[in-house]
Amino acid sequence: MKRNIQLSILLLLLNGLFLFGNVTRPYVGKIEIAPHRLIFLLNNDWQYLEDNCPTMTDLGNSAVPWQNINLPHTWNAFDATDNNPGYRRDISWYKKEIFIPKLKSDQKLYLCFEGVNIVCDVFVNDKRAGGHVGGYVGFEVDITDFVKFGKTNSIRVKVDNSINREIIPSQKSDFFIYGGITRDVYLKVLNPVHIFGMKIFTPQVTEKEAQTYVTVSVQSNTGKTQSIIIKLLNNDGLVVGEKALDQKLNKGQNEVKIDLPTLKNPQLWSPDSPNLYSLEITLENSDQLLQKFGYRWFEFKDKGPFYLNGRRLLLRGTHRHEEWAGYGAAMPNELHRRDMEMIKDMGANFVRLAHYPQDPEIYKACDELGLLVWDELPWCRGGVGNDVWQENTQQLFEEQINQNFNHPSIILWSIGNEMYWLPDFEGGDDKEKLVTFAKELNDIAHKMDPQRKTTMRKFYDGADITDVFSPSIWAGWYSGVYKTYEKALLTSRAKYRHFLHAEYGGSSHVGRHSENPISGEGQVKEDEWAESPNMINVDRIASVGDWSENYIVDLFDWHLKTTEQLDWFIGNAQWAFKDFGTPLRPENPIPYMNQKGLVDRDGNPKDAYYVFKSYWTNNPAFCYIESHTWPERYGKPGEKKELCVFSNCQEVEMVVNGLSYGKKRRDINDFPAAGYHWNVEFDDGKNEILAIGYNGEKQACFDKIEITYTARKIGTPEEILLTAKKLDNGNYLITARVVDKQGTTCLDFNERVYFDCNGGGYLKENLGTPTGSRILEFASGRAHIEYVPEPGLSGIIEARTQDFKGSYLEIKN
Repeated sequence: MKRNIQLSILLLLLNGLFLFGNVTRPYVGKIEIAPHRLIFLLNNDWQYLEDNCPTMTDLGNSAVPWQNINLPHTWNAFDATDNNPGYRRDISWYKKEIFIPKLKSDQKLYLCFEGVNIVCDVFVNDKRAGGHVGGYVGFEVDITDFVKFGKTNSIRVKVDNSINREIIPSQKSDFFIYGGITRDVYLKVLNPVHIFGMKIFTPQVTEKEAQTYVTVSVQSNTGKTQSIIIKLLNNDGLVVGEKALDQKLNKGQNEVKIDLPTLKNPQLWSPDSPNLYSLEITLENSDQLLQKFGYRWFEFKDKGPFYLNGRRLLLRGTHRHEEWAGYGAAMPNELHRRDMEMIKDMGANFVRLAHYPQDPEIYKACDELGLLVWDELPWCRGGVGNDVWQENTQQLFEEQINQNFNHPSIILWSIGNEMYWLPDFEGGDDKEKLVTFAKELNDIAHKMDPQRKTTMRKFYDGADITDVFSPSIWAGWYSGVYKTYEKALLTSRAKYRHFLHAEYGGSSHVGRHSENPISGEGQVKEDEWAESPNMINVDRIASVGDWSENYIVDLFDWHLKTTEQLDWFIGNAQWAFKDFGTPLRPENPIPYMNQKGLVDRDGNPKDAYYVFKSYWTNNPAFCYIESHTWPERYGKPGEKKELCVFSNCQEVEMVVNGLSYGKKRRDINDFPAAGYHWNVEFDDGKNEILAIGYNGEKQACFDKIEITYTARKIGTPEEILLTAKKLDNGNYLITARVVDKQGTTCLDFNERVYFDCNGGGYLKENLGTPTGSRILEFASGRAHIEYVPEPGLSGIIEARTQDFKGSYLEIKN
């Protein structure tokens, strides 16, 4: 529970609260307000200084003005995805003034950071109070002895995301390392005897009963006996177990193990029924903490499937990077939650958090929505490092496990991804050193958490170290063709005891389509207008493919058709749920974007999203005609064209221009679209397409689109035409079309376009989206950008390419 109320007023209400020593201590996770402890959200009213000031003295001499901001914040929200190489990797500062009234002498204050990238130092009233090395995990800083009570106190936070090869992840990773205070910040006020944290263990769980014990960390400044009351509450808030004891505490930190009574007939946690229990621990007259958790058990069968709560469960997964257009990694909780809800609505039951621990809101959402989690240490590329690197990496892994320990959604601790690749240190790719360190991390995970399994991806020399392993299989993208996917899975099954496939898919540029997509055999027509087209082979489709939405739709369709019918398969995770920024891909259709997402960087679904939804959901019923981003098509007069519908209905009827092409029944073995494909004849010009879904005899849903069909070979590109459509938000969507002499869109034109704006208003840019990028490639002859007008001033919008020197559009405001 967050209280974003004026701090000085609330603190005046405090009545006996705590802490220990002037040290930085690990953050133990987001918790609820309870009696005897108060937690205040401190996200608002900070100031930010973008200046490389190594010391407080340098900071005092800086002439750069401070900017007013709110948290979360990153200074790389836009420069990471602009069109200039590189992004800011340097020092910045944050400051906030807080009035803190006089408290009782034994009361203590902590500043709690959910994540700061990647190194920080915290100063209170110009004195260093603590800090942290490494991003993506939280930490707490005791500020009690630095605070001036009854006065206004200055908080300064120095944050540094400079390239530092002694801190993971490696700069060679395929994602941005955003600098800033990228997650929430809190102030805790606690009593001298308080709960530092708890770990809940469920060593034996069945449908009939569950065993539970908890280790509670208690901080005491007295060393006296403390009454402890524990209550177990079910999903409805009813007490279903309790225990009371008097515990002799030592002065300082205490670890107390408490066995709870056996719980009969537990409500099990699963993706379909994510039942959560709460453990309430009360230190009489001192502190109270409530922690949610769940009961479940799972097993990876040798060479076989995954079982949850005694039943086989196919893991249907995806990956999630932590960023959003215009925010970078500094996302509000609402957007974190939206990502996970869209993943759940797609029908997924599993998510790999790539390639680092994520915001506490993500784990909370996974617990509540029912999403199993692969939680990954950010050892991504870079090889093994020196002693300092190893110490930092182990520390981050321990902090990650401690913070996320109680989440029932987590089933796998990942020690890393592609760890051997592109070493940052000399000898960093040495097999023996890599294996030794991987074993150390694996042992840490098992020692700290004997209940869960370990995993990693694509370190073949250490494939037998972790409990579960994922090789690299990119059938139909980086290697091979997608129709060989099952063969690749069988090969890996034979090699690895517990084989879970993480990462498959490919890139797609929104709105790009092809009448001649590459087939599942890796072939394409050399000239589709020839009487007898010659088929040619395409090697390494990632490099020479067209990045069309319909090729990726076919690839995912085939993968899902395959895996849904393998009774031995653990499951897989598509890469990745959402387009995300990367410094390694400047020449992609949207520069610096990895475009393998099922949704764009602003959360808008691509066609591929609906392919997964058609396989993985039953309700609500839906139909999706491929494609809403394919408004124009072409071909020979009278030529039959394939129309596909992705739907979870039992039957679908296709209607074109009022003529029914009949109903088809869902058949997973009838590729593509599980049987929902028709060969239809379009009229030259406008065509109305209607798909009707049925469950039984009742109409369950429908979808409709309009397609303009050109029954001739489109001519060579002649010019760019610009049009503007006013949006509901008052802005304009600018569309650039490349057309031939007859004004027909050149649907095979996919070159790069450059937008510009003069006069009043501005273009939305550096967002990494199909409508928020000044430079991007056309998608089937069309490109878009959003224009924000300025009242009273006209704006001149220009679009040009290497071949077309410019077209202009004036918008009068």
